[in-house]
Amino acid sequence: MAKKSTRIIAVANEKGGVGKTVTVINLAAAFSLMGKNVLVVDMDPQANATKGLGIELDADQMNTYDMIIRPDETRAKDAVAETSWKGLYLIPSHVDLSGAEVELVDESGRENRLKEGLAPIESEYDIILLDTPPSLSLLTVNVFTCAREIIVPCQTHPYAFGALEELFDTIAAVKEAINPGLTVTGVLATLYDQRTRVSQRILDKLKNDKNYGPLLFQTVIRANTKIADSADVGKPVVFYRTTSYGAQDYKALAKEMLA
Repeated sequence: MAKKSTRIIAVANEKGGVGKTVTVINLAAAFSLMGKNVLVVDMDPQANATKGLGIELDADQMNTYDMIIRPDETRAKDAVAETSWKGLYLIPSHVDLSGAEVELVDESGRENRLKEGLAPIESEYDIILLDTPPSLSLLTVNVFTCAREIIVPCQTHPYAFGALEELFDTIAAVKEAINPGLTVTGVLATLYDQRTRVSQRILDKLKNDKNYGPLLFQTVIRANTKIADSADVGKPVVFYRTTSYGAQDYKALAKEMLA
């Protein structure tokens, strides 16, 4: 039987603070618990996914910057770091990635660097999750060119809801010009606090919106202090506090995505 193709999933939102990186590391952890071989690729120069998976970057550790800037000298498999958990791997980020845009400005095919870099190792994983910077940049375009699916986390807050339209315009532009196979798998309501009217109102708006409603995951990620605590110690909440709301919600999301 032919091997099912790897799911390459970007988690993206041009607005910061919506639970993007938290979603990457915890969804990856939940998939690994379900027996999947998972690779996280940290394309954010802030390297929060790298820190959140407990990886301290060695001076000689290859990373996403090397893959983007020196593709001829960097083999993706040399950039893969093992995490502390079975089936969960990472290509770490580096602060130098923030300068990649300037360094690549005159390079042809610069939007394909990540896709070409990952191609040799793609089939070794069931799922590849790509973290993005919280801005529209060449790094984001590289992620969208490489990905087959996008998850859009949306904090249940008016500013986050208002920023969705611009993000969807960007995705449509990349789809049309570069990557026609790109699809939005779902919009994920995050940081939901059922005690506040504003959270309830924004969740209702998402559900009833003609564009976002049909894409909204049934799973809602509730606001949970254990998620922040887990990020602080470099351990996904799925492993850090297995019975917390955060762990329950991300495990539910993983099941919904595999269903």
